[in-house]
Amino acid sequence: MLPGSHLSVAGGLANALTAAEDYKFQSVALFVRNQRQWASKHLESRVIDVFRETRAASHIKKVAAHGIYLMNLASRTDIREKSLQALADDLSRCSRLGIEYLVIHPGSNADLAEGVDMIAAGINQVFHDFDGQSMLLLETTAGQGNCIGYRFEHLAAIIDKLAMPDKVGVCVDTAHIFAAGYDIRTAEDCEKTFRELDKTVGLSKVKVLHINDSQKELGSRVDRHAHIGHGKIGLQCFRWLVNYKPFRNLPFIMETPKGKNSKGSDWDIVNAEILRKMLAD
Repeated sequence: MLPGSHLSVAGGLANALTAAEDYKFQSVALFVRNQRQWASKHLESRVIDVFRETRAASHIKKVAAHGIYLMNLASRTDIREKSLQALADDLSRCSRLGIEYLVIHPGSNADLAEGVDMIAAGINQVFHDFDGQSMLLLETTAGQGNCIGYRFEHLAAIIDKLAMPDKVGVCVDTAHIFAAGYDIRTAEDCEKTFRELDKTVGLSKVKVLHINDSQKELGSRVDRHAHIGHGKIGLQCFRWLVNYKPFRNLPFIMETPKGKNSKGSDWDIVNAEILRKMLAD
């Protein structure tokens, strides 16, 4: 387990790395540009140099960026073209910054088959012109609305249609798969769920985990994150995950609520310590 969190880049991209060092994290997630706007500022060479230098001097082993929230590769409107441009831009930024992974939500479409085809075709189009080293990761979703990716089979179907499948992996979000209906509340439940993931997608495709408890019930299809052990999933799942051998060297990125608890302790520190204490020697 490489503990980490999604951290702010306010004041500069490298600030997320500095904050991760302060937390003693071994991984970090961030946005490489404003996540709520189509337009983006030019990525200056000075920013790239500072980011790479800061990382080289740190103990950070893995970095994952997240694509902008507006992106929808399965849209039937002009949003799809904007999404393709945004995906290409985000991948380019990640490659120039030396970031290993770019995580995106697959897309949304009322017609599942059409949506899968559009997502795969869009990824193929972008990778046709991309020569960087960064890997694209499709994130499991909670299944709200017409979101694709709440079943493992959705991700497998997309990957199966890719011209360069080795360029694409998966990011598993615990709150999302629980809300989607995959029970992970006990060790036995986890064994069953991740065995199913292995059969459909393949565990080797999993490159990053988003570690979150869930405010909502199993199968709710509602995406609401909670602190570790403070939601409907409970601690058994996380104890199993941090000790699951196939995931021992993967980034465990917390996307839990920010702020401080009733004792004034930073929640990122509290959640990370809970996970670390569960890790067997």
